[in-house]
Amino acid sequence: MTVDTKERLISAAGTVLRTQGYNKSSARTIAKEAGVNSALVFYHFGGVDPLLFAALDQSSAERMAVLTEAVADCRTLEDLVVAGTRVYRHDLDAGHLTLFAELVAAAVAKPELREEIRTRAEPWMAFIEATLERVIGGSPLARLTPPRDLANAAITFYLGVNLFTVLDADRSRTESVFAMARRLAPRARLLTRRLPARLGGKRRART
Repeated sequence: MTVDTKERLISAAGTVLRTQGYNKSSARTIAKEAGVNSALVFYHFGGVDPLLFAALDQSSAERMAVLTEAVADCRTLEDLVVAGTRVYRHDLDAGHLTLFAELVAAAVAKPELREEIRTRAEPWMAFIEATLERVIGGSPLARLTPPRDLANAAITFYLGVNLFTVLDADRSRTESVFAMARRLAPRARLLTRRLPARLGGKRRART
């Protein structure tokens, strides 16, 4: 019963945060959505913010599973752009973008939320960096723009997209950005070819 109640509260917190926003995500509103007493928010989670982060963690786990599957077979930059577009659309349709954006926006006025968000962003940074290293590592592009820097750029872009979707009701503007990336990716093909390794760091001497 306790586990069921916690799960209902986490699910309700995600729903309220996505549909009503952070400012209206009170213990009473979430508890009403879950069909339980509001005191249980504090009993199980110690407060509203910890509950909202539990909802974010659940959302992140779902997103990571989708992303892991989406990029598993990616071998080129073009593959990654296509996969990234598909994941963006999934996140938007499932409400993941709204949930994350609400907490990031709340952190502007509540600095105590920032470390919680930063900590949760790190696994995503590491995953994106590892994926880029697998796909373009050892190439001229990786030397020009290291995977870690590209991962930073991806997270920065994603945060921007989160907020911009508020103004982009028909998705046309954000879709145009992904379309541009799909056009540019093939043109970067030469930059993603891995350079031949030098044995021992030196060329073999002629015999």
